[in-house]
Amino acid sequence: MTTYKAISFILRPVGRSTIDLFQVIGKIFLFVVETLSHFLRPPFYWKELISSIFNIGYLSLPVVGLTALFTGGALALQIYSGGARFNAESVVPSIVAIGMVRELGPVLGGLMVAGRVASSIAAELGTMKVTEQIDALKTLSTHPIKYLTIPRVLATTISLPILVAIGDVIGILGGYLVAINRLDFNGSVYLTNTVNFLETGDITSGLIKASVFGFIVKEDTFTPGGQLQFKKGDILKAASWQAPAKNRARGNVLSGNYPIQWTGPLYLS
Repeated sequence: MTTYKAISFILRPVGRSTIDLFQVIGKIFLFVVETLSHFLRPPFYWKELISSIFNIGYLSLPVVGLTALFTGGALALQIYSGGARFNAESVVPSIVAIGMVRELGPVLGGLMVAGRVASSIAAELGTMKVTEQIDALKTLSTHPIKYLTIPRVLATTISLPILVAIGDVIGILGGYLVAINRLDFNGSVYLTNTVNFLETGDITSGLIKASVFGFIVKEDTFTPGGQLQFKKGDILKAASWQAPAKNRARGNVLSGNYPIQWTGPLYLS
């Protein structure tokens, strides 16, 4: 009996964690299915879509471009340093181009957009939930997923491949500038090697990855049911001076389950 209790004590947290994990996966899957089902059903809020494309895509261009520029330059420099050890300096243009287009461009673009946009949108929707603006949408017979989720998901899915394509060009330009100014490459030869070694499959695979990353970034902003995990009376925790932390409140002024000291209620945990 003691052995059974010991085994149960060890395995119970594992089983609970596994069940919770599958519950989360199931909720996310159902939410994705519900989101996709709204893509083809009217009404469509084109104004919200255009506004989201501007905020997500156009305003993210500077940070994506700068990241790609310095990444391409650093990549060219390090490939040259490694290739020089076995007399393979000529592979710099092709590896920079393939590396940026296939992997680094989509990954870095997705990370930059996620860091800049996802947290701010989560904070915006969390504030709307706390101030009961989402309930007001329901009162006006406007589906929250249709009005809030779909434009942002579509905007990110459309904008991120464009951002990645521009970032790929800027990244290759960064490698080109480093190669001709610091590594004594011939400019025309560098560009010729870049074009000759790039294939259509390299470009399309990178853009498909960017679209998938864009969809995932926005799906992660929402919780199943189209609502964030905030409720009336929540105090949002600051992640920075610009926005509250994602998907977490510091406390709730209405819950009443916090201690009282001479300084007042300690609801800001």
